[in-house]
Amino acid sequence: MSEEEKAPAIMSSMRPDGSRVVIRTADVKGRYIVWRRVVFALLIGCYAAGPLIKINGNPAVFLDVAQRRFFLFGNTFNAQDFWIVLLFGLTFIFSILLITAWRGRLWCGWVCPQTVFLEALFRPIERLVDGPRERALKAAQQPWGVGKVLRFILKQFLYLFMAALVAHASVALFVSIPAYIAMIQEGPSVHVVPFAWTVVLTGLFFFNFAWFREQFCVVLCPYGRMQSVLHDQDSVVISYDQKRGEPRGKLAKPKPGEEAPQRGDCVDCKRCIYVCPTAMDIRNGMQMECLACAQCIDACDEVMKKLNKPQGLIRYASQQEFATGKRRFLRPRIFIYAAAILIAFGVLSFSLAKRHSFEVLMIRPSGLAPWVLNDTQIYNQYELHLVNKRPAVATYSIEASFLEGADIIVGLPKVEIEPFSSLRIPIRVSIGRERLKEVLFGGEKEAVLPEVQVRIQNLEMQELEERSARFLFPGKSAL
Repeated sequence: MSEEEKAPAIMSSMRPDGSRVVIRTADVKGRYIVWRRVVFALLIGCYAAGPLIKINGNPAVFLDVAQRRFFLFGNTFNAQDFWIVLLFGLTFIFSILLITAWRGRLWCGWVCPQTVFLEALFRPIERLVDGPRERALKAAQQPWGVGKVLRFILKQFLYLFMAALVAHASVALFVSIPAYIAMIQEGPSVHVVPFAWTVVLTGLFFFNFAWFREQFCVVLCPYGRMQSVLHDQDSVVISYDQKRGEPRGKLAKPKPGEEAPQRGDCVDCKRCIYVCPTAMDIRNGMQMECLACAQCIDACDEVMKKLNKPQGLIRYASQQEFATGKRRFLRPRIFIYAAAILIAFGVLSFSLAKRHSFEVLMIRPSGLAPWVLNDTQIYNQYELHLVNKRPAVATYSIEASFLEGADIIVGLPKVEIEPFSSLRIPIRVSIGRERLKEVLFGGEKEAVLPEVQVRIQNLEMQELEERSARFLFPGKSAL
């Protein structure tokens, strides 16, 4: 009996004693596997090309954590833009919820990096070295010999090489390709931290994709365990048509004088199990281990085609569709998720549209008194913290205004700031004590003193920001 057949129904990749079942998937042909390979190629291409392709003179994807600056498809962000990441995250989460309620675990089977790298990069290595599933299972039962040892070493070496490639591509996202190439040429002793991260990631990827594999999905990932909450009766998931397929059984010709046994379309060939990356039996209904990869659909359709039976014994369908024959898309949770996506995406779009290329904060210098009095004047000190978020030198003009007759000194009325740099600009505002008392207490009621207004303009981008701060003063008796 094969290792897969010894697995219990409760968890297809584990035995009752908790030991692991080594899963070796069979090759499959069909429309879904073709489309998945196209999606995998596009995703891996984007992943690898992100640091290589330049937009506006910078990599399309460059997450410079050390300098707290981030380049994403022509846009530049810095640490002050972290709130935008939260909006991106909310939009992504609500989108996953909507897709899950509508089409089940499409993310897991088609887009998740765990699936993409395993099926597109590491599983082909296994097939190249070990051969088809039947040959690999037979070889696994044989005693260790020279040929088996050499195949094992070759496979592990290729796994390690592929893990290193993925790790290098991952680190390149954070240091940029030119800098990474220079680091490699200069040697690990000069750049210990990037080298250490590359080694750690290579080890993690090797452990995950060479051995841990489907256990990440069925043991560690919380997303699969949330399916009972995210799905409903109308969610379109990969399902087995019980009415059409049962009772299942092998094809058999009746003996002369006997009636043919009543059989469903399922011939119990177990191809749907053999091609499944978690070795689950889709005929047992919806299970946590199902990744929605659709390989069981392709495998079953291939068998049905050979038997001249209609395809679709295993297909995308909802429980409601099997019960009533109707598929319902619009329902409360779809509206709720769609509304949440629109709100999050709307706020994100508005924020990006209103986002400026610089950040400015008006504060009071620490350690100084809130005001300074002399015989005739009262002073307030401010500090303008100006941050250039662009990857180029930017020029800014700074103007301040207060009451008529006030004396305003801006430390740098016009200033150039280097890319992704900041500068603190002092501002002093003073006004005569008599003038202040006249404004505040000259009428029957105490007046409201206007705030100090500061206008900051990026001269290249023609962007304008305004900041204000209160002018502080002592009580009437002290003035």
